[in-house]
Amino acid sequence: MSPAPNLHARDASPSDISRGMVLLLALGTGLSVASIYYSQPLLGILGADLHASDQALGWIPTLTQLGYAFGTLLLAPLGDRHDRRRVILVKALLLAATLVASSLAPSLALMLAASFALGLVATVAQDIVPAAATLAPPARRGHIVGSVMTGLLLGLLLSRVASGFIAEYLGWRTMFGLAAIAVLAMAAAMWRKLPRFTPTAQMSYGRLLASLLTLWKQYPALRRATLAQGLLCVAFSAFWSTLAVMLHDAPFHLGSSIAGAFGLAGAAGALAAPLAGRVADRRGPEPVTRLGAGLTVLAFVGLFLGSGLQPHAALWALGIGAVVFDLGIQSALISHQTIVFGLDHASRSRLNAILLTGMFIGMSTGSALGNAALAHWHWQGVTLLAAFAALGSLALRLWRPAAGRLAPAGR
Repeated sequence: MSPAPNLHARDASPSDISRGMVLLLALGTGLSVASIYYSQPLLGILGADLHASDQALGWIPTLTQLGYAFGTLLLAPLGDRHDRRRVILVKALLLAATLVASSLAPSLALMLAASFALGLVATVAQDIVPAAATLAPPARRGHIVGSVMTGLLLGLLLSRVASGFIAEYLGWRTMFGLAAIAVLAMAAAMWRKLPRFTPTAQMSYGRLLASLLTLWKQYPALRRATLAQGLLCVAFSAFWSTLAVMLHDAPFHLGSSIAGAFGLAGAAGALAAPLAGRVADRRGPEPVTRLGAGLTVLAFVGLFLGSGLQPHAALWALGIGAVVFDLGIQSALISHQTIVFGLDHASRSRLNAILLTGMFIGMSTGSALGNAALAHWHWQGVTLLAAFAALGSLALRLWRPAAGRLAPAGR
C-alpha cells in the first residue's frame, strides 16, 4: 500500500521548518496518539453494549498500548531506512482503516483485535516526532520537539474529553468513525506539505531491528531514560485506564463525558512541554527529568491521602492531581527525548523507538496492574501503585553511575 508520489514535495533540511510546519506536525501527532485513548472514557458504556465485565474491558486499553509498544519496536525504525514522509502517509491510511474497524466491531473479541491493530499503526506519531527533530536546527531542537509533543500530549489528554462527550450524545461507534475522518484529513495535509526525508540507514530490515539491541547496549543514557520514563508511564496509565470505571461506580455514578473531562485538567500540565524543551536547551535536560519525576511522586501521594475524602472534595483532588502529575510526566518525557535525540542523529527513529517501546510497555503494564489494583484494593491501591512507580523513576534519575555523572547528553 503506497500513496501516490507528490511531485511538489521537497527534500527535508534543518532550515525548512516553519511555524506552519510545526503546527501541522503537532496536529498529526495529536490525532495519531489520540486514537489509542478514545476507548478509555468509554469503558463503562462499552461494557453494556458488548456485554463484557469490567475486568474483561480492561484488556481494551491494555492491548491497545501493547500494540503501540510492538508497533514502535517493529515499525518506527523504518523511518531511518525509508523516506519518513512515505512511512507517515502509509501508516496514517492504515490508522484510519483500523478506526473504521473499531467503529464496526460487533463483539468484545473483535474489539480487542481491532484495539491491538489500532495500537500498531497509531505509532505514526512516533514517525512524526523524529521528523520534527530532523527538520529543527540543533539550537532549537528541544523547543521544537517540545512544541510538537504538546500536540501529541494534548491529543492524548483531550481525546478523552472529545470521546466522552461525543459517545454520550452520539454513541461510541460515531466517535471512532469521526476519528477516522480526522486522520484522513491529516494524511491529506501531510501529503501536500511534508518534505521528503533522505534515509540515513541502508541496512536490511533484519539488521535494522538487530541494531536496536546494539544501540541499547551502546548508550547508558538511553537505557536510563527508557527505564525512568517507562516507570512514569506505569503511573500514568494506572490512573487513566481505571478512572472511568471508578467514576462510573459508587459513590460517584458519573457518565463518560465527566470521566473524559478530566483530560482537560491533564491538558493544563501538557502545555508545559515547550517550556520544558526550552529549559532543556539552555540548562541541560537532567534537572528537568528529576523535577518531573518528583512532581509525579507528590501528585500520587496526594491522591492516595485524599482518596478517603467526600465525593465533591475527592473530585477536586482528582483534578488537581491530574494537573500536577501530567505536568511532571510530560516535562520528563520532553527532557528524555532531548537526551535521546542528541545521541546519534543517524539513528533517531531507532533511538525514539526504543524510548517509546519502553514507555508503552510501561503503559500496558500500568493498565493491567491498575485494573488489578482497582479490583482488589480499590482506588487507594491504584494511587499507591502509581506513587511507587513514580518513586522508582525518581530514584533512577537521582542515581549516579559508578563512573561519575553522565555528560549532558542532548546538548
